[in-house]
Amino acid sequence: MIISASRRSDIPAFYSRWFMNRIEAGFVLVANPFNSRQIRRIRLRPDAVEAIVFWTRHAAPLLPALPRLEALGYRSLFHVTLTGYPSRLEPHLPPLEQALASFLALSRLLGPERVIWRYDPILLCNWLPVAEHQRRFSQLAAALAGHTRQVVISFADLYGKSVRQLDRVPGLQYQDLLAQPEPLAELLSALQRTAAHYDLQLSSCAEAVDLSRWQIAPGRCIDVALLNRLFGLDLPQRKDPGQRAACGCAPSVDIGQYDSCPHGCAYCYANRSQALAARNRARHDPASPLLLGDASQLDPQWLRPEPA
Repeated sequence: MIISASRRSDIPAFYSRWFMNRIEAGFVLVANPFNSRQIRRIRLRPDAVEAIVFWTRHAAPLLPALPRLEALGYRSLFHVTLTGYPSRLEPHLPPLEQALASFLALSRLLGPERVIWRYDPILLCNWLPVAEHQRRFSQLAAALAGHTRQVVISFADLYGKSVRQLDRVPGLQYQDLLAQPEPLAELLSALQRTAAHYDLQLSSCAEAVDLSRWQIAPGRCIDVALLNRLFGLDLPQRKDPGQRAACGCAPSVDIGQYDSCPHGCAYCYANRSQALAARNRARHDPASPLLLGDASQLDPQWLRPEPA
């Protein structure tokens, strides 16, 4: 079993203490994202977990616990998003210098192959025209050179929750980059040149559009070929049927929950609103087996620690 921690929230940044409590207990309870009354108990002992894949904007809170995680025999891989967008779009992120420092510390601890840089989602707007994306990507690539081997890109999904949140940002004027062929070609050509210059493998995340013209291959966030190579595993190559058609990820179990990330990024698909995420964060209990919610009414047998 591969654990995703998490596509739905930033567990390293906000819930590191809770995560390590669940590691020590040997299990976690996960609510169905579409029906919170449906609860699943997931074993977290090392013999049940082939690898843990983390997604984060800021790994620093988890860094002190990583030696313990490694000593217990857990194998981990990190996807770290660094964009440096204006604070109007990313209002509650730490300063970019701090996020960069935590990325470099993570790379020194785990090695550059286990820390993947994400420059995503790419949002084309009045504050981030093509030239500005080129500048920011080049600046970040230079800072991360030698500390990662891969960079992943995707394009902002302009639908549903993301559009509602973007529309709340005063003065923001945004466009669908995929509907702008010339700016798209200009940007992707520049990103590929920059990635090649800094010896970074550039791939895309869950994009149906063919980017092979720019030598950008479809990526896999849960990449069993990479996990097998890094950790000497023999995981089967198969697609997670629960993910989008364009997603090439292998099956995993996500232990996060939507509406729980207080970063407040305006383009985020994982929160219905920043206010709701902040309220949920405030009621979080690090000792609970659930990321959010009250576990006191559950069957006591569900709450017993796993045998060591």
